[in-house]
Amino acid sequence: MLADNRIKAMCSAGAENDVSIGRMRIGKDAPLAVIAGPCAIENEQMLRETARLVIKSGAQMIRGGAFKPRSSPYSFQGLGLPGLKMLHRVGRELGVPVISEVMDSGDVEVMAEYVDVLQVGARNMQNFPLLRKLGTIDKPVLLKRGLAATIEEWLLAAEYIMVGGNEKVILCERGIRTHERWTRNTLDLSAVAVVKSRSCLPVIVDPSHATGHNHLVAPMAKAAVAAGADGLMIEVHPCPEKAMSDGQQALTPEQFREMMLEVSRIAAAVGRHAV
Repeated sequence: MLADNRIKAMCSAGAENDVSIGRMRIGKDAPLAVIAGPCAIENEQMLRETARLVIKSGAQMIRGGAFKPRSSPYSFQGLGLPGLKMLHRVGRELGVPVISEVMDSGDVEVMAEYVDVLQVGARNMQNFPLLRKLGTIDKPVLLKRGLAATIEEWLLAAEYIMVGGNEKVILCERGIRTHERWTRNTLDLSAVAVVKSRSCLPVIVDPSHATGHNHLVAPMAKAAVAAGADGLMIEVHPCPEKAMSDGQQALTPEQFREMMLEVSRIAAAVGRHAV
């Protein structure tokens, strides 16, 4: 059970529980971090429009998938490098950091040129060559929990990155697969408290992938903040019914604005500043 390791050494040394991304910080003593944007980058106009609106409502980082690991090989797989370049341009234009998912160890260096944070998706949580490669770069990594991973396996996956020298790891709880069928996954908010008791790594929650239904995103986002999450990752699309990926779980910009108002009240109640 996680004997001597980098996480334990970091916490024993009294390291602060935060990761800096430009002027933004994610961690215990930082404001609530909110990452928002479309599941997949479809075109630059849509991405720019969505980014402007979510930033206006309080998001501090833009998400957008360029390489999409889909369950079906016939589903939209993303725009690849052209999509990454769109994300990079929009982020620089609006002055905010951007995050996108990396799927292959051979793509790490190229992606690091265009994004501020590299995301490891649930399906790649135990892609050990990828994790080891991410340990060699000087960029923050957001590590999502695997579809059926235990908390220990999740933390050990973080160790794979950290033993390479990269300690800028952010954990993301996004729900695990259970027998329940009324939600896409089962959001394990107890994992937030457990991770915080076992490590000093920042932990955020993705209620979009966890629930799979947009009407459940705001309630679970508020619950995540109440449980002590350091941030949220929310899917937002200007026209969810026409989204090329996961439209059923995306909020409209107006729904996102309303959610942010509600989340701010919960954050204040638990002593967390929300932007």
